[in-house]
Amino acid sequence: MGYSSLRACIDDLEENKLLIRIKEEMDPNLEMASRHLQEFKNSGKALLFENIKGSKYSAVSNLFGTLERSNFIFRNSIHKVKKIIDLKLNPIHGFKNPMSALQSAFYSIKALPKKVSFPKTFEQIKITDIPQIKCWPKDGGSFITLPQVYSEDINNSGIMNSNLGMYRVQLGGNDYITNKEVGLHYQIHRGIGIHHRNALRIGSPLKVSIFVGGPPSHTFAAVMPLPESMSEIAFAGILEGRRFRYAVKDGYTISADADFIICGEVGSDLKPEGPFGDHLGYYSLVHNFPFLKVDKVYAKKDAIWPFTVVGRPPQEDSQFGKMIHYMTGKAIKDEIPGLKAINAVDESGVHPLLLAIGSERYTPYNPSRVPQEILTIANHILGTGQLSLAKYLLIVEEEGAPDINNKESFFIHLLERVDWSRDMHFQTMTTIDTLDYSGEGLNEGSKLIIAAAGPKKRNLLKQKPLLKLSRKFTNICIVIDGVLAIDGNGSVEDLIQELENIHMDGIALITLVDDVLFVAEDFSNWLWVCFTRSNPSHDIYGLDEVLKNKHFSCSIPIIDARIKKHHAPVLER
Repeated sequence: MGYSSLRACIDDLEENKLLIRIKEEMDPNLEMASRHLQEFKNSGKALLFENIKGSKYSAVSNLFGTLERSNFIFRNSIHKVKKIIDLKLNPIHGFKNPMSALQSAFYSIKALPKKVSFPKTFEQIKITDIPQIKCWPKDGGSFITLPQVYSEDINNSGIMNSNLGMYRVQLGGNDYITNKEVGLHYQIHRGIGIHHRNALRIGSPLKVSIFVGGPPSHTFAAVMPLPESMSEIAFAGILEGRRFRYAVKDGYTISADADFIICGEVGSDLKPEGPFGDHLGYYSLVHNFPFLKVDKVYAKKDAIWPFTVVGRPPQEDSQFGKMIHYMTGKAIKDEIPGLKAINAVDESGVHPLLLAIGSERYTPYNPSRVPQEILTIANHILGTGQLSLAKYLLIVEEEGAPDINNKESFFIHLLERVDWSRDMHFQTMTTIDTLDYSGEGLNEGSKLIIAAAGPKKRNLLKQKPLLKLSRKFTNICIVIDGVLAIDGNGSVEDLIQELENIHMDGIALITLVDDVLFVAEDFSNWLWVCFTRSNPSHDIYGLDEVLKNKHFSCSIPIIDARIKKHHAPVLER
């Protein structure tokens, strides 16, 4: 049996010395976030803030701060979830192991939500009664950072057809009417967007309930990238080992186990939302987004407000990704034939950079070992769920490939084999992550597939080359074998002109950055700078570049990964 409430989880963590109580008064304006960031950086414990300035409620953070703690929280059910996922992917396994299959099927009863009466433990409150936690100095106000936003399709109603997603909610600031409106920022490719569109088509506002708190499985279900046909509510029940309790009041679906609930309607009007310090390590800027016209706000009498702080990865939300990968195992690989491994690189903010390994089974008819099947796999990846938000996809064939989690080895392997005259494949004027400001408009950008196969083609330089450049370019370093970083205020065209007559043997990639010393400190710094500050179609150049039959080729590519005027500001405390 799982936890019946957030408080039960907190009590369990405290009993096992995995939680710290903070009794002194803490200011929700930046101070609580700073304390959280410090604890997470030290791989510390969950934090219970008992005395919050301006609110009678307590708050908890860093619940999921380590994979070990997440495994502890879900220790009674995670192996059963893995079994169910495996059974769904491999139904023949059920015939070979009937007792195991029967156990999994019985456990799936927990997936069915249970309707109950509206809990008497709820009291009606106002938005301003909630802890107004502000995480970064330039944030537009206080935000809910662990919301569970519930909506139903007006054309296909019912809790099993609902969407439970984690979409950003701004509690105050900007032009929102205090206690009557809250901002609702949802990104592209999200289930609530379909529900909102369908409601507006018939001229009706969309009823939305925002749950905060409750059993930890409810929070986790809201971030789980499930297929559209699979209910997050059902998944929450399976993961908790306890059916999702819900009630219906005034036409709104209510989570009976949540600590806080905000009910309201979303219409066609928009209001400015943001800025917000986001998971790419920058401020997402002010843009017009839908907002919720608040109807009722409820809280348990002893409610606890869960929150997290997002910023340049890794942060607590990075652990969600690790947990998802641990649970789903080979689910994505089974969905995409030929895909052997995939890594959404956390250091780059997840969506900007994907690494992948695939089979190249066409080899008998491909004596020159030109990438073929891995290109098919790459296109499949970019057409799959949230993977479609990837901006850079680097894929190599399975033979001889390194561990995909060793990012430095992966890059070296690819750069030893890539043929820059054929292996870059661009998609221009397409969609990218809403939070990625490397493009020149919201959701607008480009994508690049780099596919490498076949034998090693070059030896990569390991030491800084002796290059004589003009004063326009200040510092040079080798980031990893074959990757050259250069800083300075000269243009890319200036750099190309200076390098075109220089021998560049052993250099496979050049990155133009703002601060060579920073990217040289750590490979993760280079990953973050290079892939969050560049838009492939606009920021990739090359030595000896040629455009032939619409295909870009060069001898050595140059990525301009410097901050541009249209980029969002970097998060700084």
